[in-house]
Amino acid sequence: MTKPYADREVWFFTGSQDLYGEDTLRQVAEQSQEIARTLDAASDVPVKIVWKPTLKDSASIRRAALDANSDDRVIGIIAWMHTFSPAKMWIAGLDALRKPLLHLHTQANVDLPWASIDMDFMNLNQAAHGDREFGYIQSRLGVARKTVVGHVTHPAVTASIATWARAAAGWAAAHELRLARFGDNMRNVAVTEGDKTEAELRFGVSVNTWGVNDLVAVVDEVADTDVDTLVAEYEELYDVVPELRRGGDRHDALRYGARQEIALETFLTGVGAKAFTTNFEDLGGLRQLPGLAVQRLMSKGYGFGAEGDWKTALLVRAAKVMGEGLPGGASLMEDYTYDLAQGQEKILGAHMLEICPSLTTSRPKLEIHPLGIGGKEDPVRLVFDTDPGVGVVVALSDMRDRFRLTANVVDLVEHPELPNLPVARAVWQPRPSFAVSAEAWLTAGAAHHTVLSTAAGIEAFEDFADMARTELLVIDESTTRRDFRDRVRWNAAYYRLAQTI
Repeated sequence: MTKPYADREVWFFTGSQDLYGEDTLRQVAEQSQEIARTLDAASDVPVKIVWKPTLKDSASIRRAALDANSDDRVIGIIAWMHTFSPAKMWIAGLDALRKPLLHLHTQANVDLPWASIDMDFMNLNQAAHGDREFGYIQSRLGVARKTVVGHVTHPAVTASIATWARAAAGWAAAHELRLARFGDNMRNVAVTEGDKTEAELRFGVSVNTWGVNDLVAVVDEVADTDVDTLVAEYEELYDVVPELRRGGDRHDALRYGARQEIALETFLTGVGAKAFTTNFEDLGGLRQLPGLAVQRLMSKGYGFGAEGDWKTALLVRAAKVMGEGLPGGASLMEDYTYDLAQGQEKILGAHMLEICPSLTTSRPKLEIHPLGIGGKEDPVRLVFDTDPGVGVVVALSDMRDRFRLTANVVDLVEHPELPNLPVARAVWQPRPSFAVSAEAWLTAGAAHHTVLSTAAGIEAFEDFADMARTELLVIDESTTRRDFRDRVRWNAAYYRLAQTI
């Protein structure tokens, strides 16, 4: 089985102490290796689980944490206290650790051998209180972590660990991310603004700007033979309208769209960027606002934000990584308009051009239509409906003293035909209801640009927010108006008090 993050590792730490003697410690090592092997073999765990020798003193624990910090392959740590591991030994190591942490509260055996339990068995199998000691010191130190409880042969346990590992992969990707902005954000728009320096401190992303004509120069250098090859790929993958096909009167527009895709990927690869933004107000010498090119690059895993929205580009990239290998996809999304039929309210989401085809299993159409803004040639784009199912829409907002993630669990639904809407689109019913969802979203001050993810779900974003120590407001089937308003007020007080002076 090929794991989605085959080049990444999660290290498995086991806590004990020298008090119990060599025979017990040998069994601790054997049993913890078996736990690690079980996790590594689990089909849903997407990363290699690497067992490390039993940790029995403060110096070795600190060294293990530092080694994990310095190894770029390591995206997180799973810790389990097989026996009683006095927690003062863990202070220096936990204080030094900079990688995401999962506390696994488990034990070697599933069932207790009631008739044969003796003190040797009790000395060996002490996770029930060893992990409580570990939990105390984590809370005392304010260590961010996820806690998973249960035996590693239980599917719910491996599923929760797998989700955390995906969030850790997204977190690592954010810290490795270079994000290229072509031009600035849309003029006079508030929500697409943000503190790029604070974002690099909080999420690790490096956000920088290039002039759009730097991209134009690369577009002009694309070889015709490369355009020929990519256009042939389009005709194989999509239902290309006749006017865009070879011999069609607008085939040159398709060739220019292909030229933009090749140039964008070439430019981004050259600067080491895996996410980018464009802005219809700043197109320089580009003949079209990139539509097809953006859709295709998102389908390859790039993050994207429209109108210079780098925060959403970051989210799309993180969602792409967290959902790797899972059914579904992730894309830039925007709430556009509502169907307010009472009791059947729906949200129609779309964007001018740039919705990722990873959200559909259907065969997209490749079309060309006027854009109406930007003052350039008609752009080519993929047109399709997203697949029905459960998704989550997530926005990242700069609240001045912190970043805020707001997430709404939604149900993507079938909808009537939209023959006159020439863009990719999604229709969903938000949980718990349209009215509660919309009021909560507005109360949170959440952005109109989002990432829509049908692969990575709400738990992955919860884990990601915990790793980032970033506020997350969740709107789901349990949300009420009163509780949500109170949570926003309490969070405002908490995050302001939690800031360093």
